[in-house]
Amino acid sequence: MTPAAPGRVFGRALLVWGLGDLALGRRAAAFGWLAAELLAALLVAGLTLTLADSTLYLLPYLAGVAFIVIWAVQAVGAYQRAQRSQGAIAPTPRGSPAAAIAWLGMPLLLWGTGFWLVAAGAGSPAAALDRFVTDGALCSAVFLTDECADSSPSLAGMRVRLVNLNHASAQAVAERVHYVSRPSRFVGIFEGSELVAVTEETLLTIHLRSVPAATLLGIDVGAQRWYVDEAVRAAGRD
Repeated sequence: MTPAAPGRVFGRALLVWGLGDLALGRRAAAFGWLAAELLAALLVAGLTLTLADSTLYLLPYLAGVAFIVIWAVQAVGAYQRAQRSQGAIAPTPRGSPAAAIAWLGMPLLLWGTGFWLVAAGAGSPAAALDRFVTDGALCSAVFLTDECADSSPSLAGMRVRLVNLNHASAQAVAERVHYVSRPSRFVGIFEGSELVAVTEETLLTIHLRSVPAATLLGIDVGAQRWYVDEAVRAAGRD
C-alpha cells in the first residue's frame, strides 16, 4: 500500500477531525476523532446557548477556543504520522502546514468577535444596566414615553451608577448631574484640574436581581443572570 502523502493527509484533517487518520488506515482513531468533534461541537453550542449571557460567560468562550486548538493539534498529529509512514521526513508539501494552521486563526477571530457581540449581556449588574439604557427603558421610565427610540428626549447631564451590590441583588440610581472643575495634582507635584460630577436630583431608583442560569441538563453550576426588576421614579416626579 502506498503511504498517503502528508500534504493530502493534513488537508483532510483540517476539513474534519479524523479524516487524516482515515487516509492513513487508522479507522478506529478516525472514528474516535469524528465522535469527539461531534460531542465537542454540541458541548460548545450548549454552553454558549445557556451560559454566554451569564456570569460564567468565560466558560463557553474558552470551550470554543479549546475546540479550535484541538482541531489544529489533531491535524498536525495526522501530518506527522504521515511523514513517519514514509520512512523519512517527507518534503514540505505545497502550502506548508504552518501556513495552513494559520488559516485556523480565521475561525478563532470569527469566534472571538461573534461571541463577544452577544456574550455577557446579563453577566453583571453593570451589563444589565447598560442594556436597560441602550434599549430605551431608562428614557421611557424617566420621561414616561414609549417613543424614546424615535424622538429621544435628551439624556445629557444624566448618569446611572450602582450604589449597592450583593450576591443576589443590586441597586442603582439615575441622577441629573452637572460638572464642576476643581484643582488637582498629578503624582502630588504637577498642578492641574479635573471635572467632578455634582448631583442635582435623583430621577430613578433601579432595583436589579440575579437568577440562577441552568445548563441544558438542568444542572446548577453557580451561574447567574442579572436583570432590572423595577425602576421607581423619585417622589414628586409622578
